[in-house]
Amino acid sequence: MKQISRREMLGRSSQMVAAAAGLPLLSGQATGGAAGKAERPLRVVVAGAHPDDPESGCGGSIANYTDLGHEVSILYLTRGEAGIHGKSAQEAAAIRTAESEKACAILKAKPVFAGQIDGDTEVNRSRYQEFSRILQSLQPDIVFTHWPIDTHRDHRATSFLVYDAWVAAHRAFDLYYFEVEQGTQTQLFHPTNYVDISKTEPRKRAACFAHVSQQPADWYRLHDQMNRFRGMESGCELGEGFIRHCENLETSVPLR
Repeated sequence: MKQISRREMLGRSSQMVAAAAGLPLLSGQATGGAAGKAERPLRVVVAGAHPDDPESGCGGSIANYTDLGHEVSILYLTRGEAGIHGKSAQEAAAIRTAESEKACAILKAKPVFAGQIDGDTEVNRSRYQEFSRILQSLQPDIVFTHWPIDTHRDHRATSFLVYDAWVAAHRAFDLYYFEVEQGTQTQLFHPTNYVDISKTEPRKRAACFAHVSQQPADWYRLHDQMNRFRGMESGCELGEGFIRHCENLETSVPLR
């Protein structure tokens, strides 16, 4: 097998990658430079358990997608009802919903809320069906979500709900997993894909810092280290790592 340079773009076979960023594209999609546009915009969904999870896990990649003209929806399983000490669930949800909308505006993404409750998420027959309907209504080409081996129950619940929706949809969209707070939350994460976020990291940072109620200065330091480490692994300044599900129909296992 011919070896590929660590600096070459990911993907072989029918998988095509946006040249400037390393983003997964479906077969038939055009690639281009930093200012290039795809012939048909992709519908990308990033599903996270709480406000700030999608932004911290792949905010740089989201910005890369939207800059290339793709449509990104950020699907929050909850509104962060348990996330502000001293506030009622309703008060916290209102604050964190507004923060999510601000973060999405920074990333040029659309916020969508799945209606579960922070700290009390459920994975059962009715929740599987409900979540699948929401996800299918967005008609995604590519979905990113939490890696299921994670110390937070809500993160695991989101991953299971997305996976079940993917199975129910007969793998109609490509599935990738992202990491959050590597080591303290996400565990045993070994990326198959890397995305160069050197140019979009400032917007990722701004989107994370839009979640003022969560004291982002305390936890973004870890993500800053992760961005630098994944960049070092993949041969760029700053990067995000993802695990691609090997049973995706449109693509083959990407090599680096």
